[in-house]
This record gives sequence, structure tokens and C-alpha cells, in this order.
Amino acid sequence: MAHRLRPEGLAFVEIAPVRLVFAREVSAPPELVFRALAEDVSGWAEWFPAVRSVQPLDDGAGRDVRLRGGTRFRETVLVAKEPELYAYRVDVTNAPGVRALVEEWRLTPAGAGTRVQWTFAADGNGAFRAVLRLARAGLGRSFRGAVTNLDRRLTP
Repeated sequence: MAHRLRPEGLAFVEIAPVRLVFAREVSAPPELVFRALAEDVSGWAEWFPAVRSVQPLDDGAGRDVRLRGGTRFRETVLVAKEPELYAYRVDVTNAPGVRALVEEWRLTPAGAGTRVQWTFAADGNGAFRAVLRLARAGLGRSFRGAVTNLDRRLTP
């Protein structure tokens, strides 16, 4: 059953009870990575294996995300500042125990490529927070694999 989450802003990324931060360098330039994240949202399913589909909503102001396994998110884009920052919050989900969720993708030049940093900032009931902390390693592997796939897609 879907439920509405607390509508947090970008500041939540710094103060969330659970913050998972992952980073990886890729050879693609920040502008290409940003466009893949913020403009080609339907393409996420091609490089992020956990994602089944992403559909832009409201002329790009929101997203409808479906993950493999059945989890769904309705999101609002908080910031789309090319080429350095893309962030969104989850407004509605069917995931149990979640109270608030904001994700931030920060892109910084790194040599000829980009340092991609993903922050997963969340709040939820005790069981949700415990599961999320236990899932850190798996989320990290998922992020690294996805960003590697994205880099292969963006660089010949």
C-alpha cells in the first residue's frame, strides 16, 4: 500500500538519521553524466540494474520510478543544476517503514572525467533504519555497478 512521506528539502541530505554516501570516478565528463541523470530519466533502466523503469512527470519536475522487486516511488526533483547537482525526494512509496527519503547526485570534475557521489538520506521507523544500515554494502555494490554501466554507455 502506498503512503505519503514527509516532504523534506535538500538540507535533509546533511541531517538525515541515515545517510549512505557512495562515490566513484568515471571517465565521462560531468555534463554527460548530468544529462543522463536529469534529462534522460527513462534511460536509467538501461544502466541501473535495480531500476525497472523511470518516467518523467510534470515536464521533468517529478518522476515515477519502479524498481525490480515491486518497490515504487513518486518523486519531486528538488535541484537540477547542470553540471554539478541533481537531487530529488520521494513523496509517495509502497516501501514499508519509510518516513522521508532524499537522494542527491553530486558531480565534480576529476581529471578528464567526473567524481560521482550519491547520497541516500532517509528516515523511517527503527526496523527500516536497521535494514537500511545492513543494506549499505549491497547498495554500494549496486551504485558502483550502475555508475560503471553508465560510464560505459557514455564513453565509446
